[in-house]
Amino acid sequence: MAATTAQGTPSWLGAVNDRVGLAALLDHGPLTRIGICELVGVSKPTASLMMSRLIAAGVVEEQGTRTGTPGRSAVLYAARLDRPLGVAVDLDAHELRAAVVDAAGTDHPVVRRPLAEDPAERSAEREIAQAIADACAAAGSDPDAVRTVCIGIPGYVDPGGAGELFTETLPGWPSTGLRDRLEEALGRRVLIENDVNLAAIAERRRGAGLDHQEFALLWLGNGVGASFDLGGELYRGTFGGAGEIGFLPVSADAGALDPTARSLQDLVGGRAVAALTGGAAPTAEQLDALAERIAHAALPLLAVLDPGCLVLAGPTAALGGAPLAAAVESAIRRISRWYPAVLATGVTTDPVLAGAREFLRNRVRDDLLDTVARLAVS
Repeated sequence: MAATTAQGTPSWLGAVNDRVGLAALLDHGPLTRIGICELVGVSKPTASLMMSRLIAAGVVEEQGTRTGTPGRSAVLYAARLDRPLGVAVDLDAHELRAAVVDAAGTDHPVVRRPLAEDPAERSAEREIAQAIADACAAAGSDPDAVRTVCIGIPGYVDPGGAGELFTETLPGWPSTGLRDRLEEALGRRVLIENDVNLAAIAERRRGAGLDHQEFALLWLGNGVGASFDLGGELYRGTFGGAGEIGFLPVSADAGALDPTARSLQDLVGGRAVAALTGGAAPTAEQLDALAERIAHAALPLLAVLDPGCLVLAGPTAALGGAPLAAAVESAIRRISRWYPAVLATGVTTDPVLAGAREFLRNRVRDDLLDTVARLAVS
């Protein structure tokens, strides 16, 4: 049995330095020995030893030389990104999208595959296995290097009990035990996350939430949902269902805008918006009418959280853009006592997949960095 390396010993200190050095390469790209010294705060001999150990461990490689500076050409060291890997998956009722994720967050190709409408032709295990194969083929990656899969779904899985799946758009998928079944079939760790939560992660990392301490996200697409970013952490609720607001009943005032609407889904869901706008970009008059509906849909979020920022995301929000966000902000102030800043989504292309890639990148990165710690105690 391998002995555990005690803190403070040379081996432990070496592992700490190696991990920091590897992290620097992931964060900054290829570096020379001098660059590593400056970022990590070690001597040149120590940097050389670190890189030698990491190369021997198979997690770092020499990547040419840097020229154009006084003296001899300097060797460039780079983190190896070919393993471990992850695959991010995002799917709705009609299409599956997937991409390979490495520890540096490289922008690998996105693959798309239409999904069968007949539940008899659907299989969670088969669809995700195919997504892994397609994504790896597009990226030129080895599927055997994929350790983790992150799946964004239009719904959520109860984290307790039998892991019940709550969704209406994944026909043929098991209603209980989804994660266990996928992990057994795929032989990989599986993370299942609500699609709107992943969209919020994308907004936090690269979109409208970037400069805000906290924000609520209102998703407007075929479905209606919400997500809550509190200081950079998602609030999912005890059973994973925080933000499932689509089937909340409309208020009397909201019902006056559309007497046929019984729920927020009826008020601002995909069918309601298409009926209002004819499926095209809204005119000025339609924009104001849609904004008032959205303002009413946002009131439950504002009453519970009182966020300083409300981000409008999803296909409807992307179509309306900044003019729709401005109109919603005005409508909220007109019909309520709240006055959040309302911002249009900053992630208009595959926002759920973008969030899944960000979510998964941190886990792949941890897997790679943990390799150093495991080597230190082996």
